[in-house]
Amino acid sequence: MYRILIVEDDEKIASILKNNMVKYEFEASVITQFRDIMPAFIAYDPQLVLLDINLPYFDGYYWCRQIRMRSSIPIIFISARAGEMDQVMAIENGGDDYITKPIHLDLLMAKVKSVLRRSYGEYAAPSSSASSGVEGQSLAELAAGGLRLYLARNELAWKGQRVELTKNEQLLAECFMKQPGIVVSREQLLEALWDDVQFVDDNTLTVNVTRLRKKLEELGLPKAIETVRGQGYKLNMAEETPR
Repeated sequence: MYRILIVEDDEKIASILKNNMVKYEFEASVITQFRDIMPAFIAYDPQLVLLDINLPYFDGYYWCRQIRMRSSIPIIFISARAGEMDQVMAIENGGDDYITKPIHLDLLMAKVKSVLRRSYGEYAAPSSSASSGVEGQSLAELAAGGLRLYLARNELAWKGQRVELTKNEQLLAECFMKQPGIVVSREQLLEALWDDVQFVDDNTLTVNVTRLRKKLEELGLPKAIETVRGQGYKLNMAEETPR
């Protein structure tokens, strides 16, 4: 039974969300102290967080960053703010998805189930070392031109340097590293990240690719992901391969 932490200061909405989670056989807990939610987060140890933006003391962006310092669990923002920039900020601060109020519960549950499947279910990155059939590479590791992706640890490594990835960043990196030098369409990337692509703003993909680019830049690979206008993106390691 997955544990869902609900961070919502409107008691009525929080109650509706909790009851709906329980209806679908999830365990759910509602935050009641908003000055510091981290003790409750640590104690409850959830597998997913539903996080409002407008909260007392500190907003949801702040708490998302605090959670990301400790955990890469899925975070879905829930907010009355419907602006594109709010959604971009949610993703840039570490969120995995975004849904606006008034909440359509069927859509919310579709997103919750989707992100749980990607993180823990049949679409989760495997941790075994069995063969994947991709040029003899193991399921636990992918390599392209000296760049290595450790799936079980959500890490990218290059020349002794390592960075930790969020779930979406890892899924994007996996798509690129399975096909280095080959254009991966935006449609392929959207399908890898979200089951219900019709609900996803195309700009959301751009933001996620930008975040992965920043991680690669931290490793010393600022130009590894190339934009192919009108087609998609490709991982270009030709100039970065160690000699």
